[in-house]
Amino acid sequence: MVSLPKPARSSASAADPPPAEDISADDIFIAVKTTKKFHQSRLNLLLDTWISRNMQQTYIFTDGEDEELKKKIGSHAINTNCSAAHSRQALSCKMAVEYDKFIESGKKWFCHVDDDNYVNVRTLVKHLSQYPHTQDMYIGKPSLDRPIEATERLGDNKMKPVNFWFATGGAGFCVSRGLALKMSPWASGGHFMNTAEKIRLPDDCTIGYIIESVLGVPLTRSNLFHSHLENLQQVSRSEIHKQITLSYGMFENKSNIINLKGAFAVEEDPSRFKSVHCLLYPDTPWCPPQVAF
Repeated sequence: MVSLPKPARSSASAADPPPAEDISADDIFIAVKTTKKFHQSRLNLLLDTWISRNMQQTYIFTDGEDEELKKKIGSHAINTNCSAAHSRQALSCKMAVEYDKFIESGKKWFCHVDDDNYVNVRTLVKHLSQYPHTQDMYIGKPSLDRPIEATERLGDNKMKPVNFWFATGGAGFCVSRGLALKMSPWASGGHFMNTAEKIRLPDDCTIGYIIESVLGVPLTRSNLFHSHLENLQQVSRSEIHKQITLSYGMFENKSNIINLKGAFAVEEDPSRFKSVHCLLYPDTPWCPPQVAF
């Protein structure tokens, strides 16, 4: 009989308690997963917006050499030498490198995002400060309304059904250093790839499997993370400054973007990230002056 996973924990409410720990952006390792074909179309937008204020905290994990990218972000541009395919193996290969680089960094928090995410680092710091980094914390948002069901391959053709919650990588998620260190037997070196193959699921699912199913730590849900898999029109302008991540893409065959009348027209700023950035950081040199949002 399969035991049901523990219910996911809820993140702090709007009335946040006093910080549990005094941290800064320098304590966070922000890993951005991308592929070389998106360097121009996606990464440049991030480099011009949120990454421009967080160069020291952000590491870009890609699959090809790019001298222009290295000029912009130096050694924080990391060629994983993984396949450029959008396959389970390629995604897990990149996540394995992200994990190892985070452990090497000595930072307190590991946060993963995709190349279609805008990260509000000020809000991220405030949110993570509510939890000691030495405790077991796995924070993010599920993309499913139920635990995922998988089959764990035990060897000798034996299999065991497992189910667990996982935070979708498309919205971003964060793992405390205390918990990340406990993941080491299943995630460090080549172990992450082996673990992913054991359940035949992609990288973000494998993170959830290790944390929830193996280590027994429940996901702490936060509605402040957003992916293109949800209706982004529901994020109101007045709430944008409170969000941790935003995204853009297609939803139900329609353009899925934040509904924001901002500094730029949709034609100039189809992702709305430039307008979001000017709303949060109006002192940015390229933002139009005295824009009425």
